[in-house]
Amino acid sequence: MTTLAHPISTRAVSLTGALRTEVGLARAALGVVALHTVDDAFLQPNPGTSAADHLAGGLIPTAALVATAWAYPRLRAGLRAALLFVFGFFALLSSVEGFYYSTNGGPSGDDYSSLLSAPAGFVLIGVGAFALWKSRRTDDSIWWRYPRRLLVTGGALFVASAVALPLTISYVVTHVGRAEVPTADLGAPYEDVEFTTSDGLRLKGWYVASKNGAAVISFPGRASSQKRAKMLADHGYGVLVFDRRGEGESEGDPNLFGWQGERDVHAAVKFLQSRPDVDPERIGGIGLSVGGEMMIEAAAESKALTAIVTEGASGRSVRDDFANGGVGWQNKLGDAIATVGTALSTSNMPPEDLKGLVGKMGTRPVFFVYGENGQPTEQPANRGFYAEAKGPKQIWEVSGSTHMGGIDAQPEAYEQRVVDFFDRWLLRETR
Repeated sequence: MTTLAHPISTRAVSLTGALRTEVGLARAALGVVALHTVDDAFLQPNPGTSAADHLAGGLIPTAALVATAWAYPRLRAGLRAALLFVFGFFALLSSVEGFYYSTNGGPSGDDYSSLLSAPAGFVLIGVGAFALWKSRRTDDSIWWRYPRRLLVTGGALFVASAVALPLTISYVVTHVGRAEVPTADLGAPYEDVEFTTSDGLRLKGWYVASKNGAAVISFPGRASSQKRAKMLADHGYGVLVFDRRGEGESEGDPNLFGWQGERDVHAAVKFLQSRPDVDPERIGGIGLSVGGEMMIEAAAESKALTAIVTEGASGRSVRDDFANGGVGWQNKLGDAIATVGTALSTSNMPPEDLKGLVGKMGTRPVFFVYGENGQPTEQPANRGFYAEAKGPKQIWEVSGSTHMGGIDAQPEAYEQRVVDFFDRWLLRETR
């Protein structure tokens, strides 16, 4: 009697056998990483976005993964190992968002495929190490063999340290945004509000009604901005704080570098202009770090912001390194890699340098604040911004302050200077 193998059983045996080989394991792990890339960019994009918003960020890495899987058996062992190390790193990086959101509100959407990227990453690194070990040379002189291996290892570690950290930063800032909404501590009654950006994203936040006809946007987010919001509300100002795109309850992709974040500021201004308690010509903004950088860009693009305060602004891409000066080539190289990585992840080009944008603000009153012990680029950047500003301007290096820490380092002086600035430009009778 003839026994026929069940086709499903045959395929299962064949698949199991393939996974026991170097090529099979590598291709399977590369496939898992490609699955998450497609899932993240095209199948389950963030609310308010579509597949069209992620063409470069989705197509380029997916094509590279597929091409590597196809060509893998045809490549030399050293190149195979190098590619697997690169994609193993990328896979582990891709799992960051899954782990973050799983521990902050629970996983959803593409978080599940993101979590699968972690074991795939370890498999790729393990297979790469095996391929490298299996192909090692043993026919050369022992006196050269080990020094050569040390040199190759050292070179690989140098490249990894120079490239991996900037790429990690660029990936995390474009894929992970604050998930939770903090408890409100504004010191005054507020209402839940929402408004829509020019590119169709719905943003949510809180608004304290104005008592003096003027209002200030405290930005970014509903966490670090609350102290300034409370301070201004105590002086009768209307205050708007809200989740920027991609964080909290707001739609969109996160971008902690603030690329395209000026659209959020423009939408916030339009919201305040529609309020019956606010004079449309008495709207200001106070931005912290990247919030200040987005405030500068918004003020350069529109005259709707009457006066702004920026604290801790410095730069958002390698363009700012060249514009501000005083940055070494090592930092420029790292920032260049981070800029390219961010552009790839967001499918957007980097924004114009801030120094150039300050020059486009016209005669807008602006107050530059930075900490004595802030980030290394804060002092030269803000002094450059101050020199470039054409209208009424102030600058203050806050003694003892860290990055964005002026209100804690010198609370009384901070309140007096900031409130006096807004009183002068938002409350004066003739503007």
